[in-house]
Amino acid sequence: MAYTTIDDPTAYFQTKIYSGTGSDLSLTFDGSSDMQPDWMWIKRRSDSGNHFAWDSVRGVNGALVPNDTDAEDTSGESTNYFDSFDSDGFTVGGGGYANTNASGSTYVGWGWKAGGSASSNSSGDITSSVSANTTAGFSIVTYTGTGNVGATVGHGVGSALDMIIVKKRSASAQWVVGHKAMDSSFDNFLFLDNDGAKGNADNVFNDTAPTSSLFSIGNAGDTNASSQTYVAYCFAEKKGYSKFGSYTGNGNADGPFIYLGFRPAFCMFRNTTGDKWSIFDAKRSTFNVVDDNIRANLADAEVDQANKEVDFLSNGIKIRTSSGEWNGSGHQLIFMAFAENPLVTSTGIPGTAR
Repeated sequence: MAYTTIDDPTAYFQTKIYSGTGSDLSLTFDGSSDMQPDWMWIKRRSDSGNHFAWDSVRGVNGALVPNDTDAEDTSGESTNYFDSFDSDGFTVGGGGYANTNASGSTYVGWGWKAGGSASSNSSGDITSSVSANTTAGFSIVTYTGTGNVGATVGHGVGSALDMIIVKKRSASAQWVVGHKAMDSSFDNFLFLDNDGAKGNADNVFNDTAPTSSLFSIGNAGDTNASSQTYVAYCFAEKKGYSKFGSYTGNGNADGPFIYLGFRPAFCMFRNTTGDKWSIFDAKRSTFNVVDDNIRANLADAEVDQANKEVDFLSNGIKIRTSSGEWNGSGHQLIFMAFAENPLVTSTGIPGTAR
C-alpha cells in the first residue's frame, strides 16, 4: 500500500492557547490552514478545573469530562461553556465559566478535524453515526449498545485502527482506551480517567483487532451495554501526521528517542504499568526542553515540571527524564502524537528543528 505524506498537518489538528474574557469569545487557530474542528478538548491551565470535550456529532449541547466518569452533561449550565465549531476555530461562551472562559484564566484547546456532519453507517451489526476523515485517519462514532458479545461497529476511517477511545454517554462509565501497542488484538485496555495499570478482558473490545471498516465490542458496560449510548474516537496512523506507538523506558535522564517521522505538535504519554496521562504540545512549550504538562486524568492546573522533560525534535521526541511517569525502567509506555511539520514533505522539503 502506498502512503501519502500529509504536508500540512494544521489542516487536521491544531492547538489554541488563549486567555479568558468572561464574555463570548471567538478563537481562531494559528496554523497555515483554516480548520473547522469536529472534536474540541479544552482545559484550564492556570487553575484546577475539569477537562471538557465536545464533538460535532453529539453537538455543542453535550459536554463530556475526560478526567471523570460522568455521563454526558446536557444541562443548561454546561451548554454555555462552548458555543460553536467555527470555520477557522471555535467559540466559547460568556458568563465567566471557569472551565472554558473565566476572565484572568488561561486555557488550551486541542482541535481535530473529522468529516463534518455525520452519516449513517450500517457496515457493522450496530448502525452508527460517523463523521470520518480518511485522509487524517480520524473519525467520531456514536452508537447504541446491544449487549451482544462480538457486535461490530462501522468507523468509516478506511484503515485499520491503531487507537480507540470509547465513552458511555447515557450513564456514568470510564473512558476506555484501546491501543495497538498494548495488544494487537485489543484485549488490553487502559482508562483515560485514572492512573491504573492496563487491564485485560475479552468483553471490552472482544479480543478482536479492528479492521479497515469495523471495530468489535464485547458486552462490557463501558463499551456495549444494552440500550446505552456511546461515542468512540477512532484513530489510524498517517505518515507525516500521526503516530501511535510505544517504547520501553530506561529509567535514565538520557531517555529513549521516539522516532515519529515528523516534528510533534502534540503528544500524550502513558505508562501502562500505572501512572498519569501526560500531555505536551508545541504551543504551550515553544522551545526545548518541553516541560509544561497537563494530566488528562486530573483536574489539576498545568505543571511546569523541572527534571521531567522532553525535547520535540524535527523527527521525533527525546525523553530527558528518569521519571517513571514517562520513562520507568523496563516499563512499556504508549503514546499518541500529532504533527506540526512532517520530516520531509511530499515535494522533498525538509522540516526543521525548533
